[in-house]
Amino acid sequence: MNWAVTDERDEETLQSLVDTSPQPGIFFSDAFPTYASLDYFSAQHHMLLDKSQTYSVEAGNAEFRHYLARLARRSRCFSRCIEALRDAITLFVFAWNARQLHKRQFPLYPAHVQDFLSFPF
Repeated sequence: MNWAVTDERDEETLQSLVDTSPQPGIFFSDAFPTYASLDYFSAQHHMLLDKSQTYSVEAGNAEFRHYLARLARRSRCFSRCIEALRDAITLFVFAWNARQLHKRQFPLYPAHVQDFLSFPF
């Protein structure tokens, strides 16, 4: 999984994200015009014109907003510092991925995201 925090959705920024991402067999995107001009190398690119396939992405976005107040819409905690936002997302992704691996290995044992951080809250 790859992600970036950016103010722009221009071709140069998006191409650098594609270039540094693990190379899947298929890329999916919405119909934003810049996506059509990117070089996906040997991967296929499919534009989805409706919202029928975005439920899992939206579920992930909801998890981000749930756990990170700075990503909630109209929040007083919204990050004005792009570096602070990048650091918060990096920490969350680390803890979230560790939790997901734990859930796969031990499906009957519940765990919270904060259980996978190295310092107490």
